[in-house]
Amino acid sequence: MKRWYVLNTKPKKEFHVEKIFIEAGFRIYNPKYKHEERVKPFFTGYEFIYFDFPDQYQLVKYTRGVKKIVGTQESPTAIPEEVLDALKAREVDGLIELLKYGEEPVLGDEIEVVVGPLKGLKGIFEREMSDADRVLILLNYVSYQGQLVIEKKKLKKIL
Repeated sequence: MKRWYVLNTKPKKEFHVEKIFIEAGFRIYNPKYKHEERVKPFFTGYEFIYFDFPDQYQLVKYTRGVKKIVGTQESPTAIPEEVLDALKAREVDGLIELLKYGEEPVLGDEIEVVVGPLKGLKGIFEREMSDADRVLILLNYVSYQGQLVIEKKKLKKIL
């Protein structure tokens, strides 16, 4: 019966294993995200594959780059398709979107800078700039009022 299972790949072989299985006609899902302008596997050393157990077990298990199929000695552990659907629902343009500091701020939300030399600075979220990674915040401190353009990933919404 065909079901989704988890592959454990050899170190840094996720993309290689994915390519082999795609070329062989298997359904494989290797969730990815972008970090510092590089695409990386979301689960380092792991990916999901859809195959028929027990008929295709040996073929999958002994494919170059595969370390093991996650499960017990008797059989691999099947993964509900809903798990994969939940991961895919977080994708934007094929990459999992990471919300590092909670929910996205919207116009008027109070925010705080959480990274870099301006850490701890608070302001009001004004708008996103043309580059979706940058935002404009309004600062209002003692005798200073101003605007700051900053990367969105360096902010968190204050609840």
